[in-house]
Amino acid sequence: MSAYIFRRLLLVIPTLLAIVTINFFLIQMAPGGPVDQMIATQMGMNASMLDRVTGNESINSSDQSDGAEQENGYRASVGLTEQDIAAIKKQFGFDRPLHERYFSMLWSYIQFDFGDSLFRGSSVIDLIIERLPVSISLGLWTTLLIYIISIPLGIRKAIAHSSRFDIWTTSIVLAANAIPSFLFAIVLIILFAGGNYYDWFPLRGLVSNDFEQLSSWGKVVDYFHHMFLPIIAMTIGGFASLTMLTKNSFLDEIHKQYVITAKAKGLHQRAILYRHVFRNAMLIIIAGFPAAFIGIFFTGSLLIEVIFSLDGLGLLGFEATLGRDYPVIFATLYIFGLMGLLINILSDVMYSLVDPRINFDSNQ
Repeated sequence: MSAYIFRRLLLVIPTLLAIVTINFFLIQMAPGGPVDQMIATQMGMNASMLDRVTGNESINSSDQSDGAEQENGYRASVGLTEQDIAAIKKQFGFDRPLHERYFSMLWSYIQFDFGDSLFRGSSVIDLIIERLPVSISLGLWTTLLIYIISIPLGIRKAIAHSSRFDIWTTSIVLAANAIPSFLFAIVLIILFAGGNYYDWFPLRGLVSNDFEQLSSWGKVVDYFHHMFLPIIAMTIGGFASLTMLTKNSFLDEIHKQYVITAKAKGLHQRAILYRHVFRNAMLIIIAGFPAAFIGIFFTGSLLIEVIFSLDGLGLLGFEATLGRDYPVIFATLYIFGLMGLLINILSDVMYSLVDPRINFDSNQ
């Protein structure tokens, strides 16, 4: 197993390099970078005017007569000279060639030095650490709730296979899975967060403004009061696959020879299910927990954080993308990519620990 882990760790390096490289050059080619953003801010432009500044739309002759001119891909205008634009480019490091910026970024990332945000006045790592607890909370509680719901439901469906209960619950589960989580979030807000019906839950933030003045129990209640709707929205759209995986895993085990033999010996069905079938059927589900958590952590929280105004990594990445805050964008991609690769290795290790019959080294 150690040889397999070593090989996988070595593969992390070229994979992560490819992720960073592709994203670096794709983002660099996108119009409206940080220099354009700063130029637009200095000129007091709105978004549509920024498109004209970056060359996405042509400017009319009256704009040209006001002194606009093209220089190195940026348009100068009244009150913004070529020297001003050069100063802005130097401020953001865009006075250096593209390849130099790329290799400089790689060297910094090898040392886990992600630099400073272009617009937030803080280091990128501090921003990530500040936002990380929110995203971990969403991912952890959602994953636990999905497992708590899906495993008993999947077992019950396997026992009652093809029954009316199985058919109806399958229809409900698949229907819930077909509706995006953000749509559930909007419905929950309308119904329970001051929309058109009830005002039972807060709409914004992770905790209340007076959180520090609350008792220990009050803090717990306040925290879950704020987290309830986001967690429910993410859970409703995420438990279908695990429910069906649990059902199919138990069905596969129930029809194996050792179960038939146990029934022939007169063992009670509950004893067969929980002493023999449960342990074998749960192997793939337990081993897949790290991958399930990281999947929910990465993909499920972005729109939920935006809708509920939760300051997590998803919202941070969204705001950084809109503002073209390149250091934040690249750092989050780098960290997410590294975590995803390491979690995949951890999942393989979990499979081997849960089921000793799995030996990855045997494939050498």
